[in-house]
Amino acid sequence: MLAGQLMDLRSMLHKQGVIFAYSGYVTEPVLSGVGEALKQKLTIDDADTKTLRSVFAIFVEQMQNIIRYSAEMQLAPPPPASDAGALKEIRYGILTIGREGVDYIVCAGNLVRQTDVQRLRERLSRIRDMNKDELKALYKEKLRADPEEGSKGAGLGFMEIARRATQPIEFDFVEVDADYTFFALKATI
Repeated sequence: MLAGQLMDLRSMLHKQGVIFAYSGYVTEPVLSGVGEALKQKLTIDDADTKTLRSVFAIFVEQMQNIIRYSAEMQLAPPPPASDAGALKEIRYGILTIGREGVDYIVCAGNLVRQTDVQRLRERLSRIRDMNKDELKALYKEKLRADPEEGSKGAGLGFMEIARRATQPIEFDFVEVDADYTFFALKATI
């Protein structure tokens, strides 16, 4: 039964063009290790340099969004005083990279709090509806500005994804319960 279930999952992913899938808790070391495997796969696929850089950059941004913002997390026990830099929490998400014709598709998803959905939807809609010049101008403006309240980065991730994508980003939300919604973001390169 185990082999059959895993084979079914593998077949479903393969039929959908998925060449890489990760589902689980994400940390910076996981990001680095998976990133190396992704670079090798893209090199084997003989992706041109621009495509390779764009797919990799979007992959990194998507994984960092999971690491920083996924509402599904586990807290680590307090580290010993000698290990002050230890992880305090790990967060859960899913990311796939696939092919649709000549395009690469990077999709990521994770739980978000219901209270964040409207803000995310408005922000992503604005970014999705901008042309490349408008995105570039907003990106430069955000580089000079202070990070948004509650941001754990420079607030440039979604803009970076949209700038590198060859088509408008796509996103969706599915309500899970009264507190959480599953958020998914797709970028085509």
